[in-house]
Amino acid sequence: MGFKEAIIRSYDREADRARVEDLERRSEVGPAERLFLFTDTLGDPICRIRNSPMYNMLVAELNSELVGVIQGSIKAVTVHHHNPPKDVAKVGYILGLRVAPLHRRKGIGSSLVCAMEQWFLAHEVEYSYMATDKHNEASVKLFVHKLGYHKFRTPSILVNAVRYNRSSHISSNVEIAKLKLEESEAIYRKLMDKMEFFPQDIDQILRNKLSLGTWVAYQRGKSWSEGQVPDSWAMVSVWNSGELFKLRLGDAPLSCLMYTKSSRLIDRYLPCFGLVPSIPDFFEPFGFYFMYGIHHEGPLSGKLVRSLCNFVHNMAKETTGDCKVVVTEIGDHQHILRHHIPHWKLLSPEDLWCVKALKNNDAKNNLFESTKTPPTRALFVDPREV
Repeated sequence: MGFKEAIIRSYDREADRARVEDLERRSEVGPAERLFLFTDTLGDPICRIRNSPMYNMLVAELNSELVGVIQGSIKAVTVHHHNPPKDVAKVGYILGLRVAPLHRRKGIGSSLVCAMEQWFLAHEVEYSYMATDKHNEASVKLFVHKLGYHKFRTPSILVNAVRYNRSSHISSNVEIAKLKLEESEAIYRKLMDKMEFFPQDIDQILRNKLSLGTWVAYQRGKSWSEGQVPDSWAMVSVWNSGELFKLRLGDAPLSCLMYTKSSRLIDRYLPCFGLVPSIPDFFEPFGFYFMYGIHHEGPLSGKLVRSLCNFVHNMAKETTGDCKVVVTEIGDHQHILRHHIPHWKLLSPEDLWCVKALKNNDAKNNLFESTKTPPTRALFVDPREV
């Protein structure tokens, strides 16, 4: 006996907002063996795509019940091997796919993805891509095994807890300076425009009110100017994601809850055990900073990256808001960079990016080649898509 086909249509804020939020709550499922984070959209279901150049949200209805939802955004980025020498392509990003638990395995998820791909094609998109937890078997089965997506990259999400009772150390030998917007954009376009998925509208990202600024670190005593940079230096930009939506911890296993309570007690009463990472109160919605565009050059640049990370931690610590973690995401071949970025392994999963060519055979052939070779270029993670 076949299933009745769901109706796919555009999201209507007045009619759908409350129902989408209810669907999000009912769809919260995480791994039992580790901590996991959920998103609180603060009453705005499209907040995660609202800052993209072009975006859309679709819902699925079955017998007047909202049973599925999907979001998508479009932008122009650098895609290696595509239309050289510029290597620029229009890509569509799929996120926020949810299907009500009682209506899964009925083809609703596939229908939503296909409908979003049709919207992409109507706007001349050449590649569609998505990101999921590397161990999300249901998502991999749907996108890779059923819908023809290819595994593209496995970047790491690095999460560092903000510890309000102490500041992170920054060496007195390190100078940290905030760049002007024009200088930041010039450096991005000069040094990073060959990164995979580097957005062509980087100026719009840097000028967005959620982008708090771009900072560079270099050895004290050295000089920094637009025409001259030191032998060793590092750069990072910061995005205030907590202004858009909040995170909160899911139903953690008992062992994690016990660790949370014990580590906080140790941190409170025995501060000399500072190496024991205490867990802030993550069980209520909280904000976070996202570090993007991390770049470093020179033999001492790894330590300078760490100094910048500590600087961002202290900046988050001084806020009057509820910023409790600092997050970044790095490519799967950036092992040295990972070593210098403070993070808490318990909350730092591996991501999986999957991509699909939507248009011509040349794009499909180029895509096939790029997914079969080890990554050699750094990956740019757009803060608007976190």
